[in-house]
Amino acid sequence: MVFMNRSQTTVFIPTLNEAKGLEQLLPRILQQGCGQVLISDGNSRDRTQEIARKHGVELYVQKRAGLRYAFIEAWPLIRGEFVVTLSPDGNCIPEDIPRLLEEMGKGYDMVVASRYYGGAKSEDDDIITGFGNWFFTRTVNFLFKANYTDAMGIFRAYRTQLFYELGLDRDEGYALPEKIFFTRLGVEPLLSARAAGYGKKIGEIGSNEPKRIAGQRKLQTIRWGAAYYTQFFLEFAKIKARGNHPPRESRHGNDPGKRLECQHLREAKRE
Repeated sequence: MVFMNRSQTTVFIPTLNEAKGLEQLLPRILQQGCGQVLISDGNSRDRTQEIARKHGVELYVQKRAGLRYAFIEAWPLIRGEFVVTLSPDGNCIPEDIPRLLEEMGKGYDMVVASRYYGGAKSEDDDIITGFGNWFFTRTVNFLFKANYTDAMGIFRAYRTQLFYELGLDRDEGYALPEKIFFTRLGVEPLLSARAAGYGKKIGEIGSNEPKRIAGQRKLQTIRWGAAYYTQFFLEFAKIKARGNHPPRESRHGNDPGKRLECQHLREAKRE
């Protein structure tokens, strides 16, 4: 087992109009003592950016719209060797971050905080999302010989460099299904598929999913569902064609130009 130093961990939070949830969650996230908290914001029109400044966390504002660009554009700003990604709407429990990192210390490349593992439950699922998460997870397990109980959730920890090792910053993994279904995809389903398909060591812990605190669910049920399903079969074909060799790694590292765009805010908490 490897000791996981929280100072080597970045908490990464993509946001879009999540002021109410972020206001409640940030103090709990900061209490976990990780070395960096980085918010990548999709040009929110509410108080999301103001709340980030008030709590003194790092803030990056996206140039391109879409969830995957929240990751792709801000990823070079991550300083931690390990990253924990979570949503700002209250669906993820910050107090489970130490459990994720403890499990990562066993030598995993990625550990998923599963909503369905070991008795964990989702209080936010409805019939459609519950079935969809089950169906897509079963598809990933079948195609990529994986053992996920939750392949779709954002709440997980992994090595920061894994993002580049699996080519998640490259358009080729997203472009065709996005074009066909007129949408923008997130990174987690592709991350789950490629991590399993290329033989990365994957673990899970159980983590309940509370109901969201506030904000509107941004799920595009039909378009995302069709796009992700298409993406999975495209990836299956690519992996077979590559002979289990990942796409050429793209190493951006800590780009100084990007770093200047990140507002490292240390403002005192306002009364």
